[in-house]
Amino acid sequence: MANSNNVLWGGGFLEKPNKSLTVMNNSLPWDKTIWEEDIQGSLVYAEAIYNAGILTEEEFKVMKRGLLEVKSDWESGKIQILDTDEDVHTVNERVLTEKIGSIGGKLHTGRSRNDQVAVDSALWLRNAVNVTKNKTLFIIEAIIEHAINYLDDVIIPGYTHLQKAQPIRFSHWILSYGFFFEADVRKYDNIIDQINQNMPLGSGAIAGNPFKVNRQKMAEQLGFKNVTSNSIYAVSDRDNITDFLYFMSLSAIHLSRLAEDLILYATKEFGYISLSHAFSTGSSLMPNKRNPDSLELVRATAGLLQGNLSGFMTLLKGLPSSYNKDLQYDKKLLFDSFNQLCLALDVTYGVIKTMKVNKERCAKSLSYDMLATDVAYYLTRKGVPFRQAHHISSKVVTLADTMSIGINQIPLEELIKISPFFDATVKEIWNFDKSCEQYSAVGGTSKVSVMKQIEQLENFVQVNKEK
Repeated sequence: MANSNNVLWGGGFLEKPNKSLTVMNNSLPWDKTIWEEDIQGSLVYAEAIYNAGILTEEEFKVMKRGLLEVKSDWESGKIQILDTDEDVHTVNERVLTEKIGSIGGKLHTGRSRNDQVAVDSALWLRNAVNVTKNKTLFIIEAIIEHAINYLDDVIIPGYTHLQKAQPIRFSHWILSYGFFFEADVRKYDNIIDQINQNMPLGSGAIAGNPFKVNRQKMAEQLGFKNVTSNSIYAVSDRDNITDFLYFMSLSAIHLSRLAEDLILYATKEFGYISLSHAFSTGSSLMPNKRNPDSLELVRATAGLLQGNLSGFMTLLKGLPSSYNKDLQYDKKLLFDSFNQLCLALDVTYGVIKTMKVNKERCAKSLSYDMLATDVAYYLTRKGVPFRQAHHISSKVVTLADTMSIGINQIPLEELIKISPFFDATVKEIWNFDKSCEQYSAVGGTSKVSVMKQIEQLENFVQVNKEK
């Protein structure tokens, strides 16, 4: 058990830490995730204090070799965690000192765990954001593949308020989520740009670093553009973590909305798509069941990530300036959200990549009442003001309901009674493909418009893969 003499801060303490405090104070279960970033920052800081005259050339060489050996031990699984290790920084410093002796104690000269964890988190964030970005790009590619495959021959009901509204191309519908995910990728790029603006290492605990380390050089070595201008801000800022938690939560919401659509479309009542067996489960009682558990769990993930975001923002709101131990929990929430989102992204990609579209069922689901708006447009093109045309079209729908027939089956003479603007050309309305083709403005559901959307997303993916 830890005592006052073998923890980093215990030199002046007369009692060993309480057992419950020791457990609560231990962040290793989650912050060991950043072991590699911690060593990366330490290598750069070791060089900085060597250049500042704290280490001799021989000491720097020994320390660098020792840090690389610690890195190798992590990679090979040789690192042993002790009860006295509070966090990943403690582990790395202890193992380093075991390897190179008292020289290891010089590494922390002028450095605090406050600025150390800040730069570790920034380095981890940069990599993690790129992971989520790339996984999102894979989903966009899978969406594009379906959009291309079903562009010509699959039209489905477009829904508003979960009621049939207008016919749209299946490709148009699935591409809508492609653009949600495109927006997610752009947000991730913004986070990376923001992370790279400010490097916190060299800020110490609160007052700064007294040993004239070259912070700008450290920033450049670690891939940052600039350094933080205020040491208090540097050790207390968690905005990039908050932003990433928010953007991950938003991405999960987009995944959840797609999952909900796919769950509905995979039911026997809709039947537009079929999920592969690899992404479905069964019932322990009912052998006829094929459950979309994959998508239901993706949908649930959005709630978990929103909880982590809300929890972290609540944690931040009452903190006084500078570093406070409350911030230990930032990584617990951050890593959990990241892991949950990555899993949801992987599952969603697999679902989309392997699902099948049931063309016949999609075609059977189309109904002529969805062309009521086309009736209004037909009249508008004959010079009837749209508001009046809408009123006339509503009467047509009501008449069809009264007669218990489709609006396409209303006799022409009955239509003329409603409006003299109807004539024999009204029969040209009753064509779902033609209906889609009229929406040729940018963003619409015509083939030309949808093809432009496909090209736009293809170019976006290509550009981002080359970054």
